[in-house]
Amino acid sequence: MSAATCPEPTPAERARSVLSAAGSLTLTTQGHRVELIGLHTVDAAARLLLHNPPDGHLAAELAVAPHGDLAALVEFTDIAPVAVRERVRARLALGGRLTALGPKALVFNPARAVLTDDEGSAVVGLDELTLAAPDPLAPHEAEMLARLDAAHAHTVAPLARLLPARQQLRATAVRPLRLDRHGLVLRLERPGSHQDTRLPFAAPATHPGEAVRQIHALLAEATARPRSRRLPTGS
Repeated sequence: MSAATCPEPTPAERARSVLSAAGSLTLTTQGHRVELIGLHTVDAAARLLLHNPPDGHLAAELAVAPHGDLAALVEFTDIAPVAVRERVRARLALGGRLTALGPKALVFNPARAVLTDDEGSAVVGLDELTLAAPDPLAPHEAEMLARLDAAHAHTVAPLARLLPARQQLRATAVRPLRLDRHGLVLRLERPGSHQDTRLPFAAPATHPGEAVRQIHALLAEATARPRSRRLPTGS
């Protein structure tokens, strides 16, 4: 399957997946900038429900806001769970309005999102963000990638045999970078640079068990091929 036809998540789907899996965020208003760790949830409409930070600064700022809400920017950083070079996979910035939701909670209603990764920035509108669903593997991705990386010599290194020989040139390490329902993304590291390449699944995986079976199918295909001398075997 060519790169042009290889299925992968849309920017809106990737944005929802970042929201689904993120444990922390940075919230900026005109008067404050705070880091919130483990203090948010996301509802079906892509609203962020925030527990009011203990210092109470945001609640105080909202209390004197002329219209009862504040323009705010929420930022997420999507970091690879595997120790690769340049671990930031994407950054997600949401612009919208912050309002109070009872005495101990706040709600952030996004108006648009901007997803930025190695390929550039993509603007995601509110309708796209609301209609998109997070990837079913997003909540499990970190654990699954960590297990793959721990079994590198038996899984990731052989999987790299599925890549074109030209991509293996000068590669010093091959690591699992990203996993979603459409496939597994490998990072080939070279001296001073890297390249990310997707291995597509035969069919989309709807849960972790299916993804494991698809990876095993890729591994069976890879081990049936002769090993390239160019392929690094270690991390």
